[in-house]
Amino acid sequence: MEQRAVVTAGTGGIGLETALGLAARGFAVTVVGRDAWRGARAVERIAAVSTGGEPRFVAADLASLGEVRALAVRLAAEGPLKVLVNNVGAMFAEQRRTVDGIEATFAVNHLSPYLLTELLLDRLRAGGPSRIVNVSSGASALAKRTFEAVEPPGGYYGFHWYGRAKLANLAYTLDLAERLRDSGVSVFAADPGGAATDMTNGTMTSPKIVSPPLRLLWPLVRRRFERSTAGPASEAARSSVAAATDPALYGRTGLLIGPEGRPVPAFRGATDPKIVSDVLQLSRRLADRWASV
Repeated sequence: MEQRAVVTAGTGGIGLETALGLAARGFAVTVVGRDAWRGARAVERIAAVSTGGEPRFVAADLASLGEVRALAVRLAAEGPLKVLVNNVGAMFAEQRRTVDGIEATFAVNHLSPYLLTELLLDRLRAGGPSRIVNVSSGASALAKRTFEAVEPPGGYYGFHWYGRAKLANLAYTLDLAERLRDSGVSVFAADPGGAATDMTNGTMTSPKIVSPPLRLLWPLVRRRFERSTAGPASEAARSSVAAATDPALYGRTGLLIGPEGRPVPAFRGATDPKIVSDVLQLSRRLADRWASV
């Protein structure tokens, strides 16, 4: 029986490298993305290293909650799922809203993976022992830790809002791990560290993505959080591949896997009871609000 794995935003960068790593370890990998041409190219590369079932591409815009729901229905219909890697993520220099009218940074980096995961839990239980891997970021350390609403108070600064969304997702990830303990589904966060990606080579080069007090220090701050901006995405995918496949993690859950592929301490705030409660309430409220969209 095929061991199915799904990698969101898997047609390039860290996501594609994660898909390649899973395929080489015997998984039949489905990559999710928006661009069919990139998807076809990704499938060609994955097929060349695959030792399991045939890889495939599924088109979906994960900024749309309607498309996330449709994707979940399609994936669930295909049977048990062994691995779900929520690799999707984005940072924006200017504030944006999704087709649902939700602030895009929060929607893409947290709400989308939250909803997809919740909708696929039955398939993951059926595939047990299985693993959920949510890609995190060290940017969480500079995030505002308030989640009563989608948007935090104050002006829009892409790096801080990105870190806040990733903090929300990490808080959800660690709480989910406890919820699913002893269910056969292990839950991990993966910190890729730094890598030469479109985001690090594009959006992150602008000092406007941080608040004014940090702009003069931004080159230093950027090096702190993107220690290896010249490094390849294949190295940055190490944490996700380890979280999804490392036998040493069998039976364990609720861990943050660092850039070297080993457990590291979780970022501050991710286990704060108020933060966790506020994130869960906000996530459920938003998901329910757009349930019929």
